[in-house]
Amino acid sequence: MRQPPTIQGGHQLHLLEGAQALFPALIEALDQARTDVYIETYIFDVTGAGSAVAQALERTALRGVRVWLVVDGAGTGDLPAEWVERFARAGVVWRVFAPFGPWGWFVPSRWRRLHRKLCVVDKRVAFCGGINLLDDWHDPNHGALDRPRLDFAVQVQGPVVQDIHQTMSQLWRAWPQRRPPPHLAAHGVQVGLLLRDNLTHRGDIERAYLKAIASARQEIVIANAYFLPGRRLRRALALAAARGVRVRVLLQGRYEYFMQYHAARAVYAQLLAAGIEIHEYQPSFLHAKVAVIDPEHARSWATVGSSNLDPLSLLLAREANLLVLDAEFARALHQRLQRAMNEGGQVVVAERFAQRGRRERLREWLALALMRLALWLTGRRY
Repeated sequence: MRQPPTIQGGHQLHLLEGAQALFPALIEALDQARTDVYIETYIFDVTGAGSAVAQALERTALRGVRVWLVVDGAGTGDLPAEWVERFARAGVVWRVFAPFGPWGWFVPSRWRRLHRKLCVVDKRVAFCGGINLLDDWHDPNHGALDRPRLDFAVQVQGPVVQDIHQTMSQLWRAWPQRRPPPHLAAHGVQVGLLLRDNLTHRGDIERAYLKAIASARQEIVIANAYFLPGRRLRRALALAAARGVRVRVLLQGRYEYFMQYHAARAVYAQLLAAGIEIHEYQPSFLHAKVAVIDPEHARSWATVGSSNLDPLSLLLAREANLLVLDAEFARALHQRLQRAMNEGGQVVVAERFAQRGRRERLREWLALALMRLALWLTGRRY
């Protein structure tokens, strides 16, 4: 029988909004590192603020700290030659996870990506979320942004750091040797690590969502960049709304990628008919993958991580989320999401959405067909 994720007490957490909050905290931790640093990211871009993180990694390695960096082969392009040389001189050991190559899109086995955004420093502090090592005001495909993208991460200390370290070190079994992490103990927030991989944690993140949604009593707020829930998740949200739970989802309001953008809209009508409120974030790209349930209840639930609620994340990519059982943290996240909806969310009105033109409907159908074809090619069902 599959074991549920271990939820432990004794944690200290800080909710971080955007790279503008994450990068200073991450750099401070790197500058205080003494033994080792593991870091994983889907995108590593040294443009703008990203260069400050690269410089911190360089400084850390130059002090003799072991720095091990993994970037994804699809999300990250070639690092500038200057940084390849600087990392080599400093002793930063970095690897590319599953290099994509020019024909990667035509090989379904290569669609399984490293989408986690994790860092652990000295086995004492860790970072987990959806934020890439990428400037908030810069997009590799769209250039400069008018407003910073919306995303979240968590800085955590406590027993779950050991779980994160163990998870990250598994990628390095064929690379530099590692030491086992020590046992950590503290007093504070209850936290658990949720993983998605292709071996022992294939459905853990989706099951955690389903369980939390089923137990919701007052409110569910989900912010997700690429949102295409399968039947079980859609049914769970609809049942929650039917029993009087207020269900709101904050989704991507700006066009970014054809398939993800239009396929999400293929399920809007069903969600709206079930009484689920849809808000589209307009000021900039929404990159968040977070949720909060019953923030005013003693048994509040929240998650912050890298996993979208779409088949690419839930069935193919390596993902990592933190599950947090703490009312104060849930309220803080809820307040951030409420502010984002108030200041940048546009409510999708069912009557107006039903009047969209044939061209939009055709794009939705085509995007959904492409998504289903991609799953069929990988041999997965959703």
